[in-house]
Amino acid sequence: MGLFDRWRRSSLPDLGRSDGPAMRVDLATVRGHFAQFVQTRRGVEAFLEPATNVSTQSVVLVATDGEWTRRAVGSRAAAYEMAAALGIPIYDVLLTGYPSRMREWSSRQRRDKRGDTRPGSRSDD
Repeated sequence: MGLFDRWRRSSLPDLGRSDGPAMRVDLATVRGHFAQFVQTRRGVEAFLEPATNVSTQSVVLVATDGEWTRRAVGSRAAAYEMAAALGIPIYDVLLTGYPSRMREWSSRQRRDKRGDTRPGSRSDD
C-alpha cells in the first residue's frame, strides 16, 4: 500500500458528474434554496438557461429589486415543474433575455463592495 492510496479517486464513492451537461443535480437541495428565495423576496421570476458544453440546464431566479440566484436543475422539465410548484412565472432566457434589473443589482453590489455610493463615481478619486 502506497503512502497516498487512501486519497486516490478510486477509493472515493461515486457521486456522479459535478460539472458539464451530464452532471448530477440534487433537486431537493435546489428546491429548498429556491423556496427560501421566493418566500423572502417579492416579485420573483424564473429564467431558464440552456445547457452548454460545461454546464447543465440552470434556472436564475430574479426578484423585483434585481437580486438573483442561480442553480443547476438538470432538465427543462425539472425547471418548469419547480416554477409551477413555487407559483412563479418562468421564461426562456434565449427568447426573453435577462431582465435589466438583474444587471443593475449586480452593478450596485460591486459598487457598494468598493465603498462607492454615487452612480458613475470611482472610489480611488
